[in-house]
Amino acid sequence: MAGHTRLEVVGMMQETGMVPLFYHSDVEVGKKVLRACYAGGARLMEFTARGDFAFEVFLELNKYAIKELPGMIMGVGSITDAAAASLFMQMGANFIVTPSFREDIAKVCNRRKVLWSPGCGSLTEINRAEELGCEIIKLFPGATYGPGFVKAIKGPQPWTSIMPTGGVSTERENLEAWFNAGVTCVGMGSKLISKEILANGDYAGLENKVKITLETIGAIRRSL
Repeated sequence: MAGHTRLEVVGMMQETGMVPLFYHSDVEVGKKVLRACYAGGARLMEFTARGDFAFEVFLELNKYAIKELPGMIMGVGSITDAAAASLFMQMGANFIVTPSFREDIAKVCNRRKVLWSPGCGSLTEINRAEELGCEIIKLFPGATYGPGFVKAIKGPQPWTSIMPTGGVSTERENLEAWFNAGVTCVGMGSKLISKEILANGDYAGLENKVKITLETIGAIRRSL
């Protein structure tokens, strides 16, 4: 069962402006990534459940976060059907992220009042998701649409909260473009938690990268 309400999760997304996301099949590597991101100031983590037995890895990581990292909010991404969403929610997932818009996932998440963020790529999908109670839309793949798409959507719909994933990097210029366009937060995977960091076990470097990225986001938002 989720340990945080959907509004608490939304509040943390709004407050920090960034959701790191990653997948690794090794639980111990996952713990080190979690701790580094937490030490760097991140309070959200989307575990992208893309590998075999990913549910077992997430279960252990969520237990670790609850015990060792107070305030860390764990969610699950790359969910493609309602059964998987239900399984991960039973393991304590606090939010569910999907690559596409799925009404079946919306329904099971809403039954448990768990935040769900569907991948949308059109105004029609965004409107339908919001009609079903979506708080934060995932724009995916972000690189395909770009900040201009967000700005265009925010014109007629200033109430729409958007989180681009894919095409977001740690460079200030890139982050400025997204936040100036009006995004609520950004999802960041390999540009933040790179293959090189994982291969070299550079968790101190990851901590510093997370810290600097969050500071950059904060500075950009204060200047808006």
